[in-house]
Amino acid sequence: MFLLHLDSSAHRAGESTTRQLTGLFARHWLAGHRDAGYRYRDLAAEPVAPIGEAYCDLGRRVERHGTAFAGEQLIRTAAERREWNWTRELADEVLACDVLLLGAPMYNYSAPAALKAWIDRVSFPGVFHGPGGAPLLAGLRVVVVTACGGAYGPGTNAESRDFLTPYLRSYFVKQGVPAVNIEIVTADLTLAWLVPGREPQQPAAAAAFAAAQDRLIQLAESR
Repeated sequence: MFLLHLDSSAHRAGESTTRQLTGLFARHWLAGHRDAGYRYRDLAAEPVAPIGEAYCDLGRRVERHGTAFAGEQLIRTAAERREWNWTRELADEVLACDVLLLGAPMYNYSAPAALKAWIDRVSFPGVFHGPGGAPLLAGLRVVVVTACGGAYGPGTNAESRDFLTPYLRSYFVKQGVPAVNIEIVTADLTLAWLVPGREPQQPAAAAAFAAAQDRLIQLAESR
């Protein structure tokens, strides 16, 4: 078993909600899988290089040939080699893991730039599909931890402005992860503890955080 743990919150202090919650899941999961492998990446502290022109050139060449994960054989320049090496390292981590734990706070209704850079980097044409398009991530379990200052869940007035959770769910399904293997756990109303005038929301915020903790412990210990 192998756990890949990614945090993307730009707020690296201990009060980061997503960092607290992903850390909770990781500790409980590792306690139950003492011989498991573990890899941690802080995408904010060590940003993934945004994809460049050489990445696009190589990717288009691969798509033109219809070849899955054959980037190395089609490299033509040193710049393409660099892009491929960066991509291959990160993609191999995903392919090797059994559980992907992702800390993804909502920034301006969507994903942090640090997370988007990682997604763009690993989404090289064919990287997560084998011969005939067979998904290589069919057995992957994805646990996404999100946090937001307001409330964007089902039935709220701001539900339509949540572009983060539908995006992440759609992304991983496209990469071949079964929808039933994707769990998104959200702690909302985090600004209740920071913004003056939102104090009445604090009980609901505390309840949301506690519920997220309980759910993540349950998920970490379930299998």
